[in-house]
Parts: sequence; C-alpha cells; structure tokens
Amino acid sequence: MDDDLITERRSVACPQVFGYLRHVTGGPTRHAALVGCLTEYCRQHELTLCGVFTDREATVAVRSPAFVGLLDALELPDTYGAVVPALSHLGPKRVVSERQRQITAIDTRLIVVRPIRPKTARAPLFGVSPGLQHQGDT
Repeated sequence: MDDDLITERRSVACPQVFGYLRHVTGGPTRHAALVGCLTEYCRQHELTLCGVFTDREATVAVRSPAFVGLLDALELPDTYGAVVPALSHLGPKRVVSERQRQITAIDTRLIVVRPIRPKTARAPLFGVSPGLQHQGDT
C-alpha cells in the first residue's frame, strides 16, 4: 500500500479506523486530549473513528491485550486502518517495527497523525528561534 494516499485520493467505501494509544503517564485529562486528537484528525480526513484501544502498562509486550484488540478490530470487514498520534504510541523502538508489520499484514493502513519529521531544520541552541524574524535595531 502507498503510505502517501489518504481517502481523498483513494476510493474507500467506508473509511472506518480504530485508534491505538499507549498511555502510561498522565491522568484522564491527558487521555481525553489524546482521544480528542485522534477524533479531530479523523473528522478532518473524513474517517470514522470506531473505537480507541489503550495500553496503560509500562512494560510493553508486542502482543499486549489492547494491541491484540486493535488487531482483532482491524480484521473486521470494511476496516481501513489504525490511527495513532505518533509512532511512539506503538511502543519503544524495538517493538514499533513489529507492530507496524502486524498492522500492515492484515492489509490495513497505519495512519500517524504526527509523523516523524526529518531533522534537517534544527533550532539554534542560542539566539532567535527559527520561526521569528528580526524586526530591526533596538
């Protein structure tokens, strides 16, 4: 599957997605904000968020209960894919690639709201932030 295609460029009968969160720290307010992030993203991209699976354990097994639930949901008919706020929600680096493989093996998409950006434009350690412009002498 082409990772650049979203429903706007690809014919999808029922773009149903399921969210997945790894929420170990923070309280209910943080969890609600993460769910809100997924909900808003899906609304903007005309996806139907059918549910959100959340892992709350600090230790990460590749097949945790919430992740297995996500995989089961992804096998439902007319499921388009899984949506996560960032790849870090799939777990530590050693687990991420295996979980990505399992999601795509079901022939569904993994949609990342905040994909990893290349580290080409870095902010300077000292001085003006890159987004600010010099306004003249003071």
